[in-house]
Parts: sequence; C-alpha cells; structure tokens
Amino acid sequence: MAGAISPTPCIFCQIARNSTSTTLLHTDEKVVAFHDINPSAFRHYLVIPVEHIPTVKDLQSRHEDYSLVSHMLNVGQTLLRRDAPQSEQYRFGFHQPPMNSVDHLHLHCLALPYIPRWKHLKYLSLGPFGGFIEAEKLLEKIKPFSSIPS
Repeated sequence: MAGAISPTPCIFCQIARNSTSTTLLHTDEKVVAFHDINPSAFRHYLVIPVEHIPTVKDLQSRHEDYSLVSHMLNVGQTLLRRDAPQSEQYRFGFHQPPMNSVDHLHLHCLALPYIPRWKHLKYLSLGPFGGFIEAEKLLEKIKPFSSIPS
C-alpha cells in the first residue's frame, strides 16, 4: 500500500527528510535525488519519493502512481543529461522484489558504461523472478485505464 509508514527506520525516508549528510542533487515536494553510495556506472543516481512506498509491487494502475513514476523518470533524465551529456547510453529502472536492496521505492539512473563492467548483471530482467524493470516498462504496466468518452 502506497504511503505506508515503514516499521523499521528507513534510510531513504531519512534522506528524503534531509536528516542525513547525504548531498541532494534535486529536491521537490514529491521526490529527492542523490548519488548512489555504491555506484555501478560512470554516473549513478537514485531518485526516491518523499512518501514511503516499499517496492514497485506497491504501485497500482492509478493516476497518482503513474504520475509519480513519470516524475521520477523525468528528474533522473534531466540530471543525467546535465551531468553526463557525453554518455552514449542511459538506463532508468527499478529492482523488483526480491532483488531490491532497500525497501523504499527507488529509481536507478545510470549513465553508462558500467563500472566495473560485470555490474551490468545487477540490472538484468529476470522476468517473473524479479530482477530489474525498465522505468518505461513499469509505466506501461501501471498506466491507468482511461475512460472511454460516451
């Protein structure tokens, strides 16, 4: 369920509230962005919602969730275009349970190449077994059904 309160102290909630020494690259009323502490690429940022949402499995086909993920993607794309314009390839996506390292929704924004090269393994889709889902595929999955005009 979106907006749930984390039963244990959530490091990403603390970052979103600016309660840590983490340098924020972007902040607004919906999301914050910062450097991944264990980068897997030339540039590796995380974009997280201020609201505690545990995983992609907690998102639903509703306008609010679609709008949030779309905003997260836009922020990540803007940051990487600004900070790594020379990169020839970018990846944007989410780890899915059981592969997520922190139970707080977070978008990985990667300006490739992977560093070291083997880190690409963390960002493979494993289909029904979880793995990594591209942000665009997640948006397709949670796109709200539009009402048909009468």
